[in-house]
Amino acid sequence: MTNKYLYITTLLSLLGLSARAQEQTGNGTSAPRLVVNITIDQLRSDYLEAFMPLYTSKGFSRLLGEGAVFSNASYGFAPVDRASAVANIVTGVPPYYNNITGLRWLNRKTLRPVFCVEDKNYAGLLTSETASPAHLSTSTITDELKVATEGRSIVYAIAPNRDAAVLSAGHAANGALWIDDNSGEWCTSQYYYKSYPSWVRAYNDLMAPRKKVDTKVWEPCNPLVGHFSYFVQGGQKNPFRHKFSGTDGYDVYKASAMVNEDVTELALQCIGSTGMGNDRVTDMLMLTYYAGNFAHKTVTECQIELQDTYVRLDEQLSLLIDEVEKKLGKGGALFVVTSTGYSDEESSDYSKYQIPGGTFYMSRTANLMNMYFGAIYGQAKYVETTFRNQFFLNHELLEQKKISLTDATNRGQEFLAMLSGVRNVYTSIGLLTSQNEQTRKTRNAFSAENSGDLIVEVAPGWRILTEDSGENELSRASYTPFPIIFYGGNVKSQRVDLPVSCDRIAPTIARAIRIRAPNACSVEPLF
Repeated sequence: MTNKYLYITTLLSLLGLSARAQEQTGNGTSAPRLVVNITIDQLRSDYLEAFMPLYTSKGFSRLLGEGAVFSNASYGFAPVDRASAVANIVTGVPPYYNNITGLRWLNRKTLRPVFCVEDKNYAGLLTSETASPAHLSTSTITDELKVATEGRSIVYAIAPNRDAAVLSAGHAANGALWIDDNSGEWCTSQYYYKSYPSWVRAYNDLMAPRKKVDTKVWEPCNPLVGHFSYFVQGGQKNPFRHKFSGTDGYDVYKASAMVNEDVTELALQCIGSTGMGNDRVTDMLMLTYYAGNFAHKTVTECQIELQDTYVRLDEQLSLLIDEVEKKLGKGGALFVVTSTGYSDEESSDYSKYQIPGGTFYMSRTANLMNMYFGAIYGQAKYVETTFRNQFFLNHELLEQKKISLTDATNRGQEFLAMLSGVRNVYTSIGLLTSQNEQTRKTRNAFSAENSGDLIVEVAPGWRILTEDSGENELSRASYTPFPIIFYGGNVKSQRVDLPVSCDRIAPTIARAIRIRAPNACSVEPLF
């Protein structure tokens, strides 16, 4: 009897040690019970640091002072926008592998623009927008967490916009929530839910943006904001006062500092209503905040609004961190903060200041290229269409005429290289078959499924104009500085100024919670 009792006691002790070992890292610390990944749209280090005198002690100051700060972050591809940045963060790979080349791309079959998370197979709930992560072709850090815990982890994504919410949620999340532009309510997709979740419905009834947007007024929250100007114009500025109404009220509201309050409030409600962090199975909350120019105006038009945006964002981060640490304890949650790494385009007229520049006309160039191809192969429409800086060739026509795609793109490359303002021309075949440091960022931004056959890079200061759609983009090679910050979860305070890429965020989180990195990710963790 004694031996049997001793055997059972020993076995239970060993099982207990094994279970505790699974919860521990090599230094004996437990994995965080909650990961809060915060992507701040258009956050910039220069603005972040410039407005430090206006912050509280518990927002950005706490993150920068107590966290592991990688001050020199960037994306390994160009161009970058909100969708491609979010996809890179969660998958650990660029568009070349995850297929999210931007908010929109061209469908080769229909020759129509495709929104990155549009999916007619999954209707919206409280929205007319359809959505799913079907276009995202690799696993995400949230997917891998679900796989590792056999679905027990709770994973949610909350963002002002549909693309950021769905892409950061990934394929296996419990839910993705965003604000509908028409109704002003938090909405979602039937991809995640068969019926609208009761806790979100109850929250909408009391706290939906539509309940307050008509009466909300945006004014400086700090009296010092009007007297403090980082920008070159300097001097005291008149206080601003903005209301949100009209048909585009919600769209403008989502491009203002005020929307960040809604994200924080719903995030805290989500944590409380879903039981996030209540057990030892790590959960994940993916949030997107906004730090861009008000209503996507130029900096000159909204200098004080931009300063107030950072001050209000600091307050929201302070509130979020305080409430999460109050619930889970200091170290119980790991916060990861970074930026989408781009800025709204400035509508500067360079010619007014005699700065070299020009306009590259896409439709006009496509017509000229068809004439050029016609002189070689016979008259026909070889260039089917254009999208942004890309030319799409008619593959069926080339096959009928027995013209190889390699020959056609090489000839197109030679033609485009002779035009004014062109600095580089890339072919789809060249990007697929070779890689070097000079083409690395362009290749990483390329997708065999979603990109054109010829891609033009114009000189800085030149504009690419698509005459049919009116799209007009300025080419600018300037660097937008931003950080990657890890705080909490037993992360040691440090500052690293060496250049790092955002694709290393996913494997770093994976290592912190001891799961596999996303299935296409091969880069090393940051620490």
